[in-house]
This record gives sequence, structure tokens and C-alpha cells, in this order.
Amino acid sequence: MDYAHFDTSGGERQTPTAKFNRPHISKELQSLRESAFERSIPTADDETLNFIITQLRAVKPKNILELGTATGISAIAMLNTCPDAHLTTVEKNETFFEEAKRNFKCFDADMRVNAILGDAGEVIDMLKGTYDFIFMDCAKVQYIKYLPKLKKLLAHGGVLLADDILLFGWITGEAEIPPKRKMLAKHVEEYVHAVTNDSELSTTILNIGDGLALSVKL
Repeated sequence: MDYAHFDTSGGERQTPTAKFNRPHISKELQSLRESAFERSIPTADDETLNFIITQLRAVKPKNILELGTATGISAIAMLNTCPDAHLTTVEKNETFFEEAKRNFKCFDADMRVNAILGDAGEVIDMLKGTYDFIFMDCAKVQYIKYLPKLKKLLAHGGVLLADDILLFGWITGEAEIPPKRKMLAKHVEEYVHAVTNDSELSTTILNIGDGLALSVKL
């Protein structure tokens, strides 16, 4: 998730249905989220996290890949939702990575997490096997570059969920793209075009949070 301002309600772009879509998580995890919002740490907003949890309950993945750990809040929520799943998560910010590891231990999730410190593009080249659910919430400019690699790692019938693909309304034309962000917007538009026109994927673009692209491998 981009390092934008987050309020303690967990919102970026508030959609009309946001007030109905609150995640059902423990008080302890919610407290951790609120602390992250207060510190402007990139963390999934209410509507996005609720959607992820709902999808996980439907897919029931055994093997999850997350690109962009931050401090581990989404990872913990995913593991709490899927008690039989194992999760691999990648983070390049060492400060966030170390905090995430502490959080995994505090929430008794550390035994089911393979936390990797490194650049997502380099790490995914080394991953083996397949994943039933992939949550991509890292550098948006790299989404299009990672797509071919992630398709290989995604199991048939598996879900690839990419976060923040509407970029504050820039991609839909609701808001003007700042001159310094035109290249970022261009690469995200390329990703959206690629997944919505890929014969191996069935994709829907959702106006949830700051935009989600949900792709299922056929």
C-alpha cells in the first residue's frame, strides 16, 4: 500500500458501502491496526480487510503468498481466518519486517509464517510450488512486472488480489493525476489492462478501499 494518510477508521477512499464492511477481528488485532493507522503505517483499511477475509472464507487456501508485509497485520488476519493455512510474506523495509516478526510471535502465528526480508521481485523468482491465494500490496509500479511470475506461482482456481489499483481515483479519471505520479499511474493502468484481457485469468475490478483487482486463474 502506498504511504498515504490513513485515519483511525481505516479509510482511504470511502465508498458508500464502507460503513457496512467492517472486518470481524479480535480486539487485540484491531488495537494493533489502530496503532498502525496512528503511526501512518501502510495497513489495509476496513473495507479491504473485510473483503480479504470474506474471500479467504470462500477459497479456503492452504498456501498463501503476501507481497508487502508492513507490520504483519493483514498476514495475521489471514492466518486467523484460515487456521490450516501457511503464509509466506515478503517485506523489504527492515524496520517493518522486524516489527512484523514480533507481532507474529505475539499472536502465536510465527510457526505458520515464512517471513522473508527482501525485494519482492527477487524473492518471487526463488519461490517454489504454487499458492492458492496471493495478496499483492507492494510497490505498485512493479505490479505489471510481477504479473507473469505470479501467474506461474498461482494454482489453478487460485486467487490473485492486487491492492490499490485505482490510485486515489487517478485510474478511473475521478481525480487528476499529479505530474510526478504519471509514470506510476501508467504502470498500474498497464496492470489493470493486462489482467482484464488475459485469457488465463478471470478478473473483476472492485471499487473497494482504494481499488482491488481480483483475478482467478482458469
